[in-house]
Amino acid sequence: MKKSKLIFDLFYTFFKIGLFTFGGGYAMIAVIESICVEKKGWITHDDMANVTVLAESTPGPIAVNCATFVGYKRAGLSGAALATLGVVLPSFIIIYVLAGVLDRLIEIKAVSSAFSGIRIAVGLLIIGAAVNMITKMKKTAFAVAVLVLSCAAMLAVNIFSLRLSVIALMAAAAAAGLIRFFILSGSGSEKRGEGDEK
Repeated sequence: MKKSKLIFDLFYTFFKIGLFTFGGGYAMIAVIESICVEKKGWITHDDMANVTVLAESTPGPIAVNCATFVGYKRAGLSGAALATLGVVLPSFIIIYVLAGVLDRLIEIKAVSSAFSGIRIAVGLLIIGAAVNMITKMKKTAFAVAVLVLSCAAMLAVNIFSLRLSVIALMAAAAAAGLIRFFILSGSGSEKRGEGDEK
């Protein structure tokens, strides 16, 4: 595929994702994975898992960061710019058009009922994206331990109304990963040293 066609495809694909996906970045993850991984083959499942973590850890909406990553991976800087523009543009246009009448629209019972249904669907999309990522992750003892502890922490936060930032939870998981890395690196270097002595 020529680069110009690829860039247009990136823009058009992310424009559709931005136009038809409700519920914010987390709801978009499942759609981005379905299109960019399974349908288009632009990135792998591992790439998607990594970019989700990266996008959550960096400033800006998660869907925008995902679009930028996919665009850059496939077509460099121009691909990143067009994919990002594509995913942002629908929201900008819709909010610009509806900003003046949004309060009056919400008061209409039919519109309010539609939004209630959308909220339920958004929740299911987010759950679906989470389950999909969990089923595709490598089932090491460390990964399972972090998953179980993270779920327990989030349940405790919601049940007991604890004040625990998601950022703190991610920082703790990152720290655990670094500690594991340094422990394994240290034991590996020791083994190599012993082998050299022999």
